[in-house]
Amino acid sequence: MSDRVAEGHELRRGTAEPYYRRQGGEAELFEAAFRHRLPILLKGPTGCGKTRFVRHMAWRLGRPLITVACHEDLTATDLVGRFLLRGGETAWSDGPLTTGVREGALVYLDEVVEARRDIVVVIHPLADDRRILPIEKLGTVLEAPPEFMLVASFNPGYQSALKDLKQSTRQRFVSIGLGYPDPDVEAEIIEHETGIDGPMAARLVRLGISIRRLVEEGLEEGASTRVLIYAATLIQSGVPSVDACRAAIAEPLTDDPDLLAAIQAVVEAILR
Repeated sequence: MSDRVAEGHELRRGTAEPYYRRQGGEAELFEAAFRHRLPILLKGPTGCGKTRFVRHMAWRLGRPLITVACHEDLTATDLVGRFLLRGGETAWSDGPLTTGVREGALVYLDEVVEARRDIVVVIHPLADDRRILPIEKLGTVLEAPPEFMLVASFNPGYQSALKDLKQSTRQRFVSIGLGYPDPDVEAEIIEHETGIDGPMAARLVRLGISIRRLVEEGLEEGASTRVLIYAATLIQSGVPSVDACRAAIAEPLTDDPDLLAAIQAVVEAILR
């Protein structure tokens, strides 16, 4: 399996449970889809916890997890596998998707719409009732075992029309929509992940909610739970709160001077 494609096998037996706070009935829905061999499509904004949720569910189900970070250069060959020259001989090397099918793993295609269109040709027969993976270069077809599950994610608010998923792909999946957690839950997550005190976690959540409203003013995306955790981490390590929020929240969100000033004004109003 190519290290540049897959993040690798995670969450084998004996690993600690990945921390995840539920937003509703998403865990039960995921488990039902797994039992009935249905693929899952997770929809939600950047940094809302989609990847953590998948890691948590892999742990709950006791299955290995293979994560593939999709990008515009990712090809079907990267996913399925290729012949490589080793010691003067040509040998086949499985890609992460093929490895996942063979091992009955959960294969997670993170931000699937960022990958090239030929990826769709590969995942369609795995994402319907056939549950097969044709490997043309080997002249073989793998049947997915019952334990195999295909999971994909994307951010519908961020994608352009050119990068949206086609209906022929979307309707092969059971979809779960995830958003930012409720304020009390989000504050609890920040506390758990960083060790910061409750009042500061609550102020950071207020900050995040305020910045998310700036999307209506032209901000491309709001402040994710992830960037709030980054800010809390810096604050907990001794960085002044305003400086930490500028570095972890404002600067990553935009380069526009007016929007940057607007975010910084919100930061100072809440944290000063």
